[in-house]
Amino acid sequence: MFWKFDLHTSSHLEALLEKEDVTLTELMEEEDVLQECKAQNRRLLLFLSQDHCMQELLHLITTEPPAGVDEMKRFKYPNIACELLTCDVGVINDKLGNEETMLETLYSFLEQPSPLNPLLASFFSKTIGNLITRKTEQVISFLRGKEGFLSLVLKHIDTSAMMDLLLRLISCVEPAPLRQETLNWLNEEKLAQRLIELIHPERDEERQSNASQTLCDIIRLSRDQANQLQEISEPDPLLAALESQECVGQLLQNMFSGERTESCIVNGIQVLLTLLEIRRPVVDGVMDAQGFERSYAVNSSILLAIQPQLIHFHQLLLEPPKRSPMLTTLGVLEEPLGNTRLHVARLVASLLYTSSASHAVVAQELCRLNTMDLLLDLFFKYTWNNFLHLQVELCVAAILRPCAHEMRLQPGLGSQEKSSLHQDALQEQALSEPQTPEPTVTPENSAHNTLVTHLFQHCQLVQRILGAWEENDKIQLEGGMRRGYMGHLTRIANTVVHNMEKGPVHTQISRLIAELPEECRGCWETFVDQTLSETNRKNTIDLVGARNLRHSSEDDMESPFPKELTLQQAFSDYQIQQMTANFVDQFGFNDEEFTDHDDSIGATFDRIAEININIDAGQDSANTAVFEACSKEKIQPFDDDEEDIWEEKEINYVWWFPVIPEFRHRGRTALCSSVSCTVCLVVCIHSGAGWIADFGEVNSKAPAAGAGFAAWDSPASHPATTETEEKGWAKFTDFQPFCW
Repeated sequence: MFWKFDLHTSSHLEALLEKEDVTLTELMEEEDVLQECKAQNRRLLLFLSQDHCMQELLHLITTEPPAGVDEMKRFKYPNIACELLTCDVGVINDKLGNEETMLETLYSFLEQPSPLNPLLASFFSKTIGNLITRKTEQVISFLRGKEGFLSLVLKHIDTSAMMDLLLRLISCVEPAPLRQETLNWLNEEKLAQRLIELIHPERDEERQSNASQTLCDIIRLSRDQANQLQEISEPDPLLAALESQECVGQLLQNMFSGERTESCIVNGIQVLLTLLEIRRPVVDGVMDAQGFERSYAVNSSILLAIQPQLIHFHQLLLEPPKRSPMLTTLGVLEEPLGNTRLHVARLVASLLYTSSASHAVVAQELCRLNTMDLLLDLFFKYTWNNFLHLQVELCVAAILRPCAHEMRLQPGLGSQEKSSLHQDALQEQALSEPQTPEPTVTPENSAHNTLVTHLFQHCQLVQRILGAWEENDKIQLEGGMRRGYMGHLTRIANTVVHNMEKGPVHTQISRLIAELPEECRGCWETFVDQTLSETNRKNTIDLVGARNLRHSSEDDMESPFPKELTLQQAFSDYQIQQMTANFVDQFGFNDEEFTDHDDSIGATFDRIAEININIDAGQDSANTAVFEACSKEKIQPFDDDEEDIWEEKEINYVWWFPVIPEFRHRGRTALCSSVSCTVCLVVCIHSGAGWIADFGEVNSKAPAAGAGFAAWDSPASHPATTETEEKGWAKFTDFQPFCW
């Protein structure tokens, strides 16, 4: 049987290895060559570790394949070669890492002119990255001996694979002393400063973007490693350089030198936002109790470097880089907000959330420039830009809640879209969650108190909220659309009310609102007590028990039964709960019987099997015959001589249900009226003390189709019915037949 299906262990690869003149190309044609290599096939590894084979594999991943070859086959061998070189087999790693000639061949790829082939660059980066991890000392020593190594890497930084190589050098070097030596070497080579030089308007956008992302990753990796390796007393030199006032100042100077391009400004702001990160969520791993892996302190030198340049950021809000008109679903937007102004708004929000000794200097400068007033103007101008609305909302919340460093917030921004969306979700969560009581503001926070006063007096936050709300109501009354910022405006108003009642600056906010003109103050009080309260009530999600839960598929279909026959009108919630509780009481089930214990499961099903249900309908047994007769009329046996059962035709159904006139439970009697047949069944199961099934006879005289459904009506509204009508078949009134 085994040999019948040709499942023997020998393969064609073994036969090839038997040949004296076998070539590397022939072996790479075999589908199982990679699996055999990972399984450490001795003969295969001996062949591959020969000098000429290793050189040929390195040549494949460092040399451009000849043109004119089919694209599917052109990079087939380079891809297989890369997988063989990085399959993490000791023989191959030793051959590559211990022999300098092999490393020279690999290093020659960096000496090629730009631009590099991105696919070959990924093969090169993966191979040398594997060696950095497995043959760390040898590779680091080799690279440090190459005088122009960093210059070549930064020359090709427009290829994303070079970013990966730099990050490998920072994060994958072990042990700790060797890592510190590597970091010192990279710092001596001015890696941070040289990356900052690449964020310049004169550089191409791809180079600027990759340099910015590399700096952001270096900052995050360095901070993570500093927290993980608490025993290392020596600080990370790269992180210290990036947080220095000199480096931050150089970055800002590059951003605002010469022509102000959106690419340079946005990429520079991304680095600043990463430096201002105070908390960062975990991507992989277990979060702490606050939902974040670690928190970070912002170096005051960063704020001291940013403060003189705030005027340039303010000017960008007024005059951003030119953008062409944009066609939207609501028409042509002549002056789009743009990515530049959105990132400036993110930066302002991050600065306001930063708790540092230099925070007062930044707060005073923002007040002097009147930046918040300008952001509020943009908030109401760009009605449908919710990205901007969120940032302005965060700014207001940060001003009204000075202890912002205790909030669950990640003000940083990565260049990847996923990180940006995750940041926005975390920021919205921080605003929506109730905050713990915060300490009273001390005189040391006078600069922040100035921001609060500036927000209410100069920016006229209350007047803006009232005016925008009134304008929106007017537009909606005229048949227009609800403004896109109304949700964020509601949350801003709630933030004001919440912090006026129990926030850390509640006394100051109450005083500022009390100083408003009498008419404005009266409108605000009316707005809070009526309009805002009603809006919050509508936005509040009802408790589950207060709603009639339905499947989502029921929203698009109408019930064939009249609305007055619903379960909710037949029984109160209390009665339904009592029926459920009594059902459990009668059977004696408890929570422990439904746990995951094997014994409980078996016992529970044994008891269910012994249940004998009694439906005491009080009617004669003729109903059984009537039911079978009706079933036979609708269910026809398959017969070749009959008409085609798949033929489309209209079928009318008439629904008949036997009615149970009353049910009894523990001495109580209730009329079974205005309930569906399912409820009658539940009632019948629930009635009777013995739970013994007893199908009585039912009157066989069923009403004709379309007859009145008198049994569902109350006795007072109709003349007395006969015994047959009381105990016979239910009759639907005004029920239209339907077909599928």
